[in-house]
Amino acid sequence: MSGLPIHSSLSGKVVVITGGSGVLCKAMAIELARQGSKVAILNRTLEKGEAVVREISEFGGTAIAVACDVTNAESVREAERVVGEKLGPCDILLNGAGGNHPSANTTNEVYKPEDLAQDGITSFFDLSIPGFRNVLDLNFMGTMIPSQVFARSMTERGGGVVLNVSSMSSYSPMTKVAAYGAAKAAINNFTQWMAVHFAESNIRVNAIAPGFFETEQNKTLLRNPDGSLTARSNKILTHTPMRRFGVPEDLLGTVLWLLDNDTSGFVTGAVIPVDGGFMAYSGV
Repeated sequence: MSGLPIHSSLSGKVVVITGGSGVLCKAMAIELARQGSKVAILNRTLEKGEAVVREISEFGGTAIAVACDVTNAESVREAERVVGEKLGPCDILLNGAGGNHPSANTTNEVYKPEDLAQDGITSFFDLSIPGFRNVLDLNFMGTMIPSQVFARSMTERGGGVVLNVSSMSSYSPMTKVAAYGAAKAAINNFTQWMAVHFAESNIRVNAIAPGFFETEQNKTLLRNPDGSLTARSNKILTHTPMRRFGVPEDLLGTVLWLLDNDTSGFVTGAVIPVDGGFMAYSGV
């Protein structure tokens, strides 16, 4: 566990984390439980959420796991009912569910006419429409729907906090992953829209934009089967001034700052890069 300062105002808060068993959100869930928050981990696969709950329970933290499909409004409403029954109404929503899918990726970074005639090569013209929609749905609607469901009770109770998860790809789209970049760009815009819409309701809405972190979803893009770095990884590190990938703990200080009304009470509509300098670097 981290040795970060304790944010006393987070103690007792009910925090809902979608995608809470993922590499990055798991670290957030554990840290928020250490801070004294009551954490609800919403995951499509209940068993993965329960594994995180066990880790939190081992140090005396409070957490529950709830099966939830963030792209299905009825599933999210049922999850909210369970959270309310077991922990109480949501004070903080962390929209961490998201990701990419290979069917929405091109094989090569740049189109060449000969791609169309080669087996095993996915060009832009071969991209799966259902796969593309799935990525947009998971990342964008998977943020919009939980926000709609959980923010309603926040308006009734005098306020709350929503934190979305964006990406470096939202600012400058990465090659190959067109759907993912487009979806994360939508998250940035939606974060700003929500921040304005709910400012008078005392609901702050911000986002973090992680740089390049190694996760289960991107490991095949970043590592060869033997564990060595791929050509794509070498490009990333060349353009990251700190010359390393992020680790989950790198996000925690920023997350705590944004969730704590005592430390960021006048911050809303912001998208905060946590990227080792990637966004600041022009490449020359």
